[in-house]
Amino acid sequence: MPAKLRNMFEQLTSIRNSVYVLSKRKSFKYGVPFILFVVGGSFVLREWTQIRYQFSQVKGVSKAEAEKMGLNKAKDVTLEGTYDEIQKLDIDNWENKRGPRPWEPDTQPKKT
Repeated sequence: MPAKLRNMFEQLTSIRNSVYVLSKRKSFKYGVPFILFVVGGSFVLREWTQIRYQFSQVKGVSKAEAEKMGLNKAKDVTLEGTYDEIQKLDIDNWENKRGPRPWEPDTQPKKT
């Protein structure tokens, strides 16, 4: 084995042993992930706040513009109107339908 290759192999072995010894220490085992989490979290929060301020300048759509786009609000929903609709429902005649379980095979074809 040439001397240069042997020297490189010894350096790699020494680095591997150093990393192995460091990985056994609690400060390295728990401290490095904590520091990475804190530093990475600051970058993520910076991006989120940038998005927040970027979209805070976006203006809403007026009712006339919404109607032009086809977003018409047909009626106002009130509590009393919703209560009347619920009162008209027939809650005495119903059928219990069991949903499929993930662990059971599909025995019935799906209806489309």
